[in-house]
Amino acid sequence: MATPTIDRDAAVETPPSKKSRRAARIAEAAGAGWKLLIFKVVALGLIDALALYAALVLFQSEQWVAAIAVLVVTGVANWVYFSRGNLPAKYLIPGLIFLLIFQIFVAGYTAYIAFTNYGTGHNGSKESAINSLMLSAQERVPDSPAYELTIVEQLGEYSFLVTNPDGDVELGGVDRPLEPVDNAEMDGGKAVALPGYNTLNFSQIVANQEAIAAIAVPISEDPNDGSLRTPDGSVAYVYLSSLEYDEAADTMTDTRTGTVYSDVGTGAFTSPDGEELMPGWQITVGFDNFVRAFTEESIRAPFFSVLTWTFVFAFLSVFTCFAMGLFLAIVFNDPRMKSKKYYRLIMILPYAFPGFLSALVWAGMMNQEFGYINVVLFNGADIPWLTNEWLAKFSILLVNLWLGFPYMFLICTGALQSIPDDVQEAAKVDGASAWQIFKSIKLPLLFVAVAPLLIASFAYNFNNFSLIYMLTGGGPRDVTADVNVGATDILITMVYKVAFVGSTADYGLASAFSIIIFLLVGTISVIAFRRTKALEELN
Repeated sequence: MATPTIDRDAAVETPPSKKSRRAARIAEAAGAGWKLLIFKVVALGLIDALALYAALVLFQSEQWVAAIAVLVVTGVANWVYFSRGNLPAKYLIPGLIFLLIFQIFVAGYTAYIAFTNYGTGHNGSKESAINSLMLSAQERVPDSPAYELTIVEQLGEYSFLVTNPDGDVELGGVDRPLEPVDNAEMDGGKAVALPGYNTLNFSQIVANQEAIAAIAVPISEDPNDGSLRTPDGSVAYVYLSSLEYDEAADTMTDTRTGTVYSDVGTGAFTSPDGEELMPGWQITVGFDNFVRAFTEESIRAPFFSVLTWTFVFAFLSVFTCFAMGLFLAIVFNDPRMKSKKYYRLIMILPYAFPGFLSALVWAGMMNQEFGYINVVLFNGADIPWLTNEWLAKFSILLVNLWLGFPYMFLICTGALQSIPDDVQEAAKVDGASAWQIFKSIKLPLLFVAVAPLLIASFAYNFNNFSLIYMLTGGGPRDVTADVNVGATDILITMVYKVAFVGSTADYGLASAFSIIIFLLVGTISVIAFRRTKALEELN
């Protein structure tokens, strides 16, 4: 009686579905295999090695938070990939790490720099600034004793092996004050070698003469004791600085003039009459950079001028490209037009060329003296396409139209072809004209599809660095402005110039401008996307 029961159970057992079999194969492939295990071990081993090296470097430079963050992230990644389960986390972690490094860290570091005075003359610590000031003001002591010198090298770093006038042997380097050594090899009362170091011969000294002459070895931990320097690699002399640092009072005194420079909280030693000793050091300045951008006349005027042109440029670029693209899309979407595919192919050709290369070609053609446009099309006219303020702005819009209309042509063509024909036929039956159909039916439906792309295009042109920089370089230069800006500069090119172009760089101010740009673009995008959502109600 038992046997029929077993057979009935087997008969009613449900076979696995196709989805279940597929899931089983994926689970087996994901969790099995020694090859996958070896791959995970090797890949995570390499990542762990890089992370450990980065953490050691960060610890050495006393970047404690960053070092701990690297170790924590690495530990979490190891736990996720070596544990069973956590399948979503295994897919998400690579993206999250890249998001952390290339987005959050960069944005956070830019915001941090915006609140500092980081820039030319303020790019190091206070200790480095003091050492640099002392070294820059050093002069050879007229009656300095002569130190017998041997240049030695270890791991690519040069050191001074000196024998002082009393016969004592000492060793020191650029960042290492002289210290006594007792195991040097002597020759006629002069130290000539040291175990663990390579002694440079005459030809090696001649070959590296410039680097050796720039070496200043501190005599002691006190920078006021001076340094040893050598003019020929065989004898060293004492050099003393004309500046004297008082650590207790935190002042720097010029011994030649008696002027006392104090730390007044500006990141530089400052005299009573406001003169600063450079280089200074990096400090936190709060909102000073933002305040300078809006209140300092020499910065505020060009900033608002550039800001206005940036909005005008972005708006006109989107409007002209969209208008041209829409017009061509309507024309080539007409069923009466023949050979449309060939015309469409020609229309998208500008889109196939790299934008920066096209800008350079246009810059050559618009050259005032030997450009193709002036020489050939205008019969040798002297039209300053790129050097006149208004013509340069017109040229930028013209070139951007040439570069941008194929993109708008493509998306408008697709959007127009997606509008159902029965809607238009119904409008015709109701007696609507072609203009009424376009205005009341096609255009609203078109905006629903292309509005997000128009917003993205506006944000792109708001930061269209390559076109401005390759075509005009931001010029012509505004000679009335204290900052390096031109008539066609937009915010992003102005930020670049403030940070990297010219003899002085102000990374703090440039970062503050970057934060302002971020807030502007973010606000415009949020408002525009809300409007886009309203357009969706048309559907």
